[in-house]
Amino acid sequence: MTRKQIRKTWLIALCFMMMPSLLMAQSYAKKTLLTIGDKKITAEEFVETYEKNNVKTEVIDKKNIDEYLQLFIDFKLKVTEAESLQMDTVPSFIKELKNYREQLAKPYFSNDEITEELVAEAYGRMQYDLNAAHILIKCDANALPADTLEAYNKAMKARERAIKGEDFGALAVELSEDPSARDMEEIPGVRRAYTGNRGELGYFTAFDMVYPFETGAYNTAEGEISMPIRSDFGYHIIKINSKTPASGLIRAAHIFLPIDENTVDSVLKNKANNIYNEVISKPENWSEFVRKYSEDRGTIANNGVLSTFRVNQIVPEFITAVKSLQPGEVAKPVKTNFGYHIVKLIMTTPPSDFETEKPRLEERVQRDMRGKISEEIAMKRIMKENGFKENTKVKDEFIATIDSSLIMAQYVGNDEINAEKVIFTIGKEKYLLQDFIDYIIDNQRRQGFLTPTAYAYELYNKFIQEKVFEYEDSKLEEKYPEFRTLVQEYHDGILLFSLMEDQVWNKAMEDTVGLQEFYERNKGMYMWDDRVRVISVTSNDKNNVEELMTVLCNDISIDSLRTYINNNNIQASARTFVYQKGENVNAETMEWKEGVINKFESSVDNTTQIIKIIEVRPAEPKAFKEAKGLITSAYQAELETLWLQQLKEKYPVKVNEKILEKIKNNY
Repeated sequence: MTRKQIRKTWLIALCFMMMPSLLMAQSYAKKTLLTIGDKKITAEEFVETYEKNNVKTEVIDKKNIDEYLQLFIDFKLKVTEAESLQMDTVPSFIKELKNYREQLAKPYFSNDEITEELVAEAYGRMQYDLNAAHILIKCDANALPADTLEAYNKAMKARERAIKGEDFGALAVELSEDPSARDMEEIPGVRRAYTGNRGELGYFTAFDMVYPFETGAYNTAEGEISMPIRSDFGYHIIKINSKTPASGLIRAAHIFLPIDENTVDSVLKNKANNIYNEVISKPENWSEFVRKYSEDRGTIANNGVLSTFRVNQIVPEFITAVKSLQPGEVAKPVKTNFGYHIVKLIMTTPPSDFETEKPRLEERVQRDMRGKISEEIAMKRIMKENGFKENTKVKDEFIATIDSSLIMAQYVGNDEINAEKVIFTIGKEKYLLQDFIDYIIDNQRRQGFLTPTAYAYELYNKFIQEKVFEYEDSKLEEKYPEFRTLVQEYHDGILLFSLMEDQVWNKAMEDTVGLQEFYERNKGMYMWDDRVRVISVTSNDKNNVEELMTVLCNDISIDSLRTYINNNNIQASARTFVYQKGENVNAETMEWKEGVINKFESSVDNTTQIIKIIEVRPAEPKAFKEAKGLITSAYQAELETLWLQQLKEKYPVKVNEKILEKIKNNY
């Protein structure tokens, strides 16, 4: 985090402390405690702020209140000045506050209880990996009732045949409308030949599939076939092949033998088995076997180790092999569409505990389709609270006029329609048919499967949600005091950052003359204590210590000493240091006098340090460069103090001492 970011975070945190938290019941609560310029501030606002900031203070005395009042006044002065300068009208400020507000508003457009349930549900599902197959009967999410029923019946017939014992894979090839189920021949220049998966989906866990499919799969027992499950794609008949404890993140290695058109499969299989037998007989030679046999050029240099993966990120045959292993074990050769793999499991990292996973899961739930469930419940709540009323006759009559231009994204309206009719109301707000028509024109997209009517209803539902949420958003500050407070906190924090940056921090950094003058006036504040400059020699060979001590007794420079050490092949290092009192334990025990030499043995690393004092430096002021950071910080504080004095002249501060005394007496 940069210094600028730290400052902004600190100022926003300060504003959090400055905002009210508790209610004060005293009779004087609404009376004016102080005025800053023309702005009046009540006793209630100050007390609530003070109590929030001092919630952990065991003893609150009158002195504390007086001190905090001065901080409170300084804070209000800065906010007043920022508003006076219209810093809250700057586009960058408006944009930043808008982003913060959007984040703060999100919880009001979801149902917290439902979100918590969905997070717990997702975590429970993450504890297991499923292996499944499916048959898909397509049906658009907005299909007409007759089309929906037809698709459902087709799905039920497929299920009945599977339940009676027909091969599920054969049924998928025959009936599934998922094209991946069937083999595809090569079309030169268009696609390669493709071996169908016969409905097999491989392994997956929570969030790997669309939510309705995931729910249907996890609610079906191992070996069972589900009832038709509806998703946006249509109806799914799901067969659960296996349900196993979650592998989580997987680290594995392999020896790979690719399929070659010129190689007979039985020959390649036999070769893989022979390599496997070698590996099993000498597992310690795995690296050697990888270099000798593997044809995966990307992993040979890394002992065959693959990038970490999850169960849905690699072919199911590979995962099946991994799940049969303990760390360090090697599976029998596995055949995939790519070739033969001799797989070695290195380690698996199952999901962490719930509290660790919870923040990540909350984020994923909000992004995932299941987040819509929470939104839908919140939307119904908002509609009920605000008396949502819909004119279904106007809606249905209009949608009946929609033609195919809509699914071509070419709809431009209909002049024959009375677009001034109210289509629905929220609170006291009326939304006209024209509003919906404008929404259609702005948001229409080409459709490959939807009918014009189905697409119109889909757009209408999105239009309602947008307007309902917009209405609620406009009322948040009015309806929820805690939200209004939070937004104000960020508002003031961002303002203060910009103001302080402009009036104090940047001024201090740019005012080189002022910094230098401040340094000259305050040299006594930036002092070095007594110091010594030493030569320090460290050696792990005790046989050379006395020789080095003798050499150091002579008047020898650091460069000459290093030359001597190198020429005589002595295992030692030599450096110079400057120490203040307390900075070096060994130097602290020595007499600080030029020429003094001593040795210190360490039991920790079995080394010996020899220290020779070559210069004693009395206390003295630090050079400007040596103390620039401290000088800059102090100069900024001075500028801020002078600036606050100017603000007090610009916005006179008056304290109602009687009210202040009542506040003090309350504690």
